[in-house]
Amino acid sequence: MPSNKSSLPPVASLEEWEAALSQLLIKEKEHTRARDALSAERRKLPMVKMEKPYVFQGDEGSVSFLDLFAGRRQLIVYHFMFPPDWKAGCDGCSWVADAMTHPAHLHARDTSLVMMSRAPLEKINQYKTRMGWTIPWYSSYGSDFNEDVGATTEEGERHGASVLLRDGNDIYRTYFTGARGVEYLGSHWTYLDLTPFGRQETWEDSPEGWPQTKPYVWNRRHDEYDD
Repeated sequence: MPSNKSSLPPVASLEEWEAALSQLLIKEKEHTRARDALSAERRKLPMVKMEKPYVFQGDEGSVSFLDLFAGRRQLIVYHFMFPPDWKAGCDGCSWVADAMTHPAHLHARDTSLVMMSRAPLEKINQYKTRMGWTIPWYSSYGSDFNEDVGATTEEGERHGASVLLRDGNDIYRTYFTGARGVEYLGSHWTYLDLTPFGRQETWEDSPEGWPQTKPYVWNRRHDEYDD
């Protein structure tokens, strides 16, 4: 809660509020058009062919890279930070997974979505059951897939999303994003961005007295919050 009433935005009449909102919506529409233009540029990026015959482990057993597409033309792989020696998956990645859409909507556009981690499948499935997820999740344990795509580096694990296109049996990587780029995948951040308090983190430009904490210290796995 704000520390005092003076930190709240000014109270306006309905007419004043509607006028201010209309001015903000003009900027939001400009932002939307700019994002559309960026998406168009993303669609025109060059591709790189994936040559290695990777083998992954899933509930159906050993699968190939091609199998991950499940017969569809496009594939999104979310690189979930979960190395073999961790007891649980990354809490930030868990936020992203919590917000993942029902797959039918992606399937209708010839697109599959899977998660990939280096942890053994047994450990992945234990955590998946705990979180109550049904998203296809594969283990790259024993392969160099994570290193090849930059999801595991000398500094450690790196979250992100790779986008791939299948042309016959040929697979091409078309895009990768990491860091805050994955916020585009999860609705929790965008919901909070609509609110007066925002994400309530210290980097945000908010009125003095607004509730704020340092980034990445408040969010939890969904079963770890105190009521």
